[in-house]
Amino acid sequence: MAEQTAPPVIRDAPDKPDSAVVRDALGVGIAVGLSGFAFGVTSAGAGLTLLQTCALSLLVFTGASQFALVGALAAGGNPFTAAAGAFFLGTRNAFYGLRLSQLLALPRSVRPFAAQWVIDETAAVALAQPTRRAARLGFTVTGLTLYVLWNLTTLLGALGAEALGDTEAWGLDAAGPAVFLALLAPMLRTATERATAGLAVLLGLGLLPVLPAGVPVLAAALAAPAVLWVQGRREAAKDAGRGTGKPGSGELGRTTPVDGKSGRRGAPGKSGTEDER
Repeated sequence: MAEQTAPPVIRDAPDKPDSAVVRDALGVGIAVGLSGFAFGVTSAGAGLTLLQTCALSLLVFTGASQFALVGALAAGGNPFTAAAGAFFLGTRNAFYGLRLSQLLALPRSVRPFAAQWVIDETAAVALAQPTRRAARLGFTVTGLTLYVLWNLTTLLGALGAEALGDTEAWGLDAAGPAVFLALLAPMLRTATERATAGLAVLLGLGLLPVLPAGVPVLAAALAAPAVLWVQGRREAAKDAGRGTGKPGSGELGRTTPVDGKSGRRGAPGKSGTEDER
């Protein structure tokens, strides 16, 4: 018999009006899409041509990886190292795709095109919807709005940077990191996430003077397994503490009843009186 896979579970919640889904999706798409201007400026300041800058937004279309790539190149890093750092950051989209493929259940002919829009923002909007129909609508509106606006503002930013000349003289070289931090900060909700981000910053800044450009970004990724390992050890220690105890101390370790009169341990099945006789 062929193995059958269970269909994805959709939360049992009332339908959300299409207007509300579109409103939320447009809000995310417009807010993040405008940051493409900062990428265009940063990319042009890093020495990339107008064609190269626009090609990155059209083909790569993942802001964190794009900023990481041009940032490493601007610092004089090796192109292969810069590309490796950008690729590493982009792998998270593959995990989004695994979840969204079950949630959206798009036709096979559409999936290759939809894969281009699998990023942080589209995944967040789609996963927040109560039904599959709302998730599809949120994903589509967010992806379309963000893709069009991101590429348009990238073009405008690159053209503006060429007109301005030296972007560092205007302080626009800091636009990329500032936008990246603005996107990252709201996502750090738990103590574990904040600890991971803090350790990554320390690793990146600490290794920056001693490693080639682009490599500190890769090394900073070690913060995630390090924090998770420490958290796992703490949870294991807590579980061990709750699961053990000393006999006779009133903890979980005490399993033998004690005679109420003499303090001796009574035999199983006998009362204190029978034990004395």
